[in-house]
Amino acid sequence: MSHDERTFVMVKPDGVQRGLIGEIVGRLEERGLKLAGAKFMQIDEELAHEHYGEHEDKPFFDGLVEFITSGPVMAMVWEGADATRQVRQMMGTTDPAEAQPGTIRGDLGLDLGQNVIHGSDHEDPGANEREIDLFFDEEELVDWEKSDAEWVYEDA
Repeated sequence: MSHDERTFVMVKPDGVQRGLIGEIVGRLEERGLKLAGAKFMQIDEELAHEHYGEHEDKPFFDGLVEFITSGPVMAMVWEGADATRQVRQMMGTTDPAEAQPGTIRGDLGLDLGQNVIHGSDHEDPGANEREIDLFFDEEELVDWEKSDAEWVYEDA
């Protein structure tokens, strides 16, 4: 997998309100991932419907939209080798009660509905691009080289 695979990550309103942005960013950086873009923003209903449209027919959809629009989020794009899979592993399962200790949700999540973080689905090949395009314009993403890349990746 290319070192420059991009993946979308969002600290949800509960994570922002609890002051967890720095903790989450730190964990992703410690893993060797590289931040390519970040935006502290308020999601409106239209964007929430676009982002979570696949769940529109599910009973939890209205609550999901209400929650994600209830406060600011930190939308981010991260890069790295197999970045989407890495982030999904670091996040842990959707339900924090079932997430392994050491994962973001296992350590920081408190509730199924308010589980601190969203990341692109690694099983949906178009999810990354779709979510990144929904939240970021290409010129908002920075292509840069970390000076420690040779210490993080074997073939850097």
